[in-house]
Amino acid sequence: MAIRFTRVLLKVSGEALMGGQGFGIDVAVADRIAADIKEARDLGVEISVVIGGGNIFRGVAVASKGGDRVTGDHMGMLATVINAMALRTSLTKLGVDAIVLSAIAMPELCESFSQRAALAHASAGRVVIFAGGTGNPFFTTDSAAALRAAEMGATALFKGTQVDGIYSADPKLVPDATRFDQLTHDEVLSKGLAVMDVTAVALARENHIPIVVFSLHEKGEFARILTGGGRSTIVTD
Repeated sequence: MAIRFTRVLLKVSGEALMGGQGFGIDVAVADRIAADIKEARDLGVEISVVIGGGNIFRGVAVASKGGDRVTGDHMGMLATVINAMALRTSLTKLGVDAIVLSAIAMPELCESFSQRAALAHASAGRVVIFAGGTGNPFFTTDSAAALRAAEMGATALFKGTQVDGIYSADPKLVPDATRFDQLTHDEVLSKGLAVMDVTAVALARENHIPIVVFSLHEKGEFARILTGGGRSTIVTD
């Protein structure tokens, strides 16, 4: 079976782990996402993951209420570590060898990130989960995903969302919003399409990394798209 991309980075939002809850981690959802990752990995695809922390804490929420943005972002980075550990646990239950690398040093909990270590773990067949964002405030986990994709030499950046691609507007609010099958990085930026932040899209463009936007809530969709099926929007040069 032909594989479209052999080395991919998957961006998972923290909110995706909530399931139907209003906060925290739904273990059943984490297990299902882990199963999708395993299915794709079993195809022979090398997979790394960047996970957000919005189900636990969002740094911008602190700034919006007059608090210190830097402190808020640091708290959000810690939330991503919790989520990364949860996803690693779900993968381990399925017999998948996974490692968490954090941009913030916390050796008692997980290894610290370096490109050299990440590539070594990937070469050993492990799913590498990146936590702690970029390790710097004012950068989103979308930007972290594009950065890590470039550092890993990923052939595609997969963005798991709540919908099956990129639309001209939120299809849940605008039922007749236009859905795009394919776009360029420049079109995403010029149209102001809210799929990833500007820094992330620009970084992917500069490194010629396609962005594939798909629904993370469709079981098995990750593997289907990797083998040429499924439903998604691809952003290319």
